Amino acid sequence: MKVLVLGSGVVGVTSAWYLARQGHEVVVLDRQPDAAEETSFANAGQLSFGMSSPWAGPGIPQKAVKWMFQDHAPLKVRPSLNPAQWRFMLSMLANCNEKSYGVNKSRMVRVSEYSRQCINTLQQELQLPFEGRKKGLLQVFRTQKQVDDAAKDIKVLQDFGVAHAMLGVDECIAREPALARVKDKLVGGLHFPDDQTGDCNLFTKALVKKCREQGVTFKFNTEIKGLVSDGDRIRGVQTGDGQETADQVVVCMGSYSPFLLNPLGIRLPIYPVKGYSLTIEVKDDADAPQSTVMDETFKVAITRFDNRIRAAGTAELADFNGDLPGARRETIAHSVKSLFPEGGKVDEAAFWTGFRPMTPDGTPIIGGTRYKNLWLNTGHGTLGWTMGPGSGKLIADLISGNKPEIDDQGLAFSRYG
Repeated sequence: MKVLVLGSGVVGVTSAWYLARQGHEVVVLDRQPDAAEETSFANAGQLSFGMSSPWAGPGIPQKAVKWMFQDHAPLKVRPSLNPAQWRFMLSMLANCNEKSYGVNKSRMVRVSEYSRQCINTLQQELQLPFEGRKKGLLQVFRTQKQVDDAAKDIKVLQDFGVAHAMLGVDECIAREPALARVKDKLVGGLHFPDDQTGDCNLFTKALVKKCREQGVTFKFNTEIKGLVSDGDRIRGVQTGDGQETADQVVVCMGSYSPFLLNPLGIRLPIYPVKGYSLTIEVKDDADAPQSTVMDETFKVAITRFDNRIRAAGTAELADFNGDLPGARRETIAHSVKSLFPEGGKVDEAAFWTGFRPMTPDGTPIIGGTRYKNLWLNTGHGTLGWTMGPGSGKLIADLISGNKPEIDDQGLAFSRYG
């Protein structure tokens, strides 16, 4: 079959790879001049399989109110008249309970753990250069309450066999020696030994080369204008260069997916939650992180590449506003300087922002639609890099009619009714 993949971020390119390996003729369309030029460009860098969790959880509404009055809050809201913003916030609020949190987290961990297997296999087979490290992820806690709250996730981790360990301060320092400088700020941590790090942009571009070797065609600088339907099927994709036809179509357009699907009556509950990152040159290896350290207080992930540190955080509800406020930069810089004061040249860092395609329940949308040949692989939020390989393999199996290697229940758009 000929399959059109719309979008060339990490989710689109991994989908294209697995579809090509299953014998399909694959064409990828993207408006950018190259792959991974938008949300996959400068994300946090951590492959946080074990830490996959929905943002909507018990206690979040109370925390959100408190964050409104903090300078370095992990969540900021710029109220707008956009109905999508209010729908997203209300839907997210409806998921802020124990039952929903447990269901949503279990779905996310299911995809993430599968993705861990997929990326390990990819690396064994392809040896892609993306400055990857397999040294785990350390979530550090500055208060006892954070330690107590983390205990709520343990059962889900145990149910899915996710390797983890609660650590004391000295054990945290044993895994990240540079934290010895700030020992007095910590009370403990949660360690995920199977989590990894790596530059998503480098990975995606390297996989594009392998896709081309498998016969995948990439059409960059191609504006995707709309889907052309015919009854219960999609006849083609209208682009700035004309109409592209195919047997199957996969939408991997992240935050922009709703614009494409709204005219068909498919209302995806995806909202562009804005995130920021700093890319920092390492100043002193001994004082820099060795893998990923997640600062639970500020919700900032601090990740080590070869000679760079990538620090990312802040969730901002501001629609598609692409500006770079100094206050957001300062929040991330504050976290990095607080934990690794001598590790990197923070003041010289490159500042970036991207739109994370968030669903209100945190789970991506992977599966079919009421159109027989239209598929969705989108809505991964902050975890596109983590879940990309697994969701790419899953959607390829579903399109090919193969039995998926994991249960796909609760992942399709149909879960929203």
